[in-house]
Amino acid sequence: MREIEKLINHYGESHQNKTNILIHAIAVPSIYFVTIALIWSIPVPEFIAKYNITWAHIAAIPTLWYYFKLSGPIGAAMTILTILSFGAINFLANAQLLVENGITVWQFALALFVLMWILQFVGHKIEGKKPSFFEDLRYLLVGPAWWWVHWLKRLNINY
Repeated sequence: MREIEKLINHYGESHQNKTNILIHAIAVPSIYFVTIALIWSIPVPEFIAKYNITWAHIAAIPTLWYYFKLSGPIGAAMTILTILSFGAINFLANAQLLVENGITVWQFALALFVLMWILQFVGHKIEGKKPSFFEDLRYLLVGPAWWWVHWLKRLNINY
């Protein structure tokens, strides 16, 4: 059995309850997005910033490498989610509603980060099982892959 299959199967063991699955379907990609947004918000030195590169761009490289190492389709899917996340961050950075109210990307992302993690823990309370990342931090990255596997299966794409 391939590593990705082992990880996805193990992750799925603590995600059987339909309510928990629904919560994770919303919270997991949201947490991925806001994590990128929080890292994006960390100031970079001018010699990096002049190229419009952020710490999030730099962190995305080894993260996506990990996903591609697990599975080509998962890597491609996570690349899509990463690109969409950067697009949403750029939208937020220029969103008139946020700008007019003095809300920065990191403030918005932090609030959503906390809310989504609360939802995750509520889901696991309903499930009656601890989150997988308590036993192995890799599951913080496996969560978004698990989310994609549901979509890939519906499209008859082997992961």
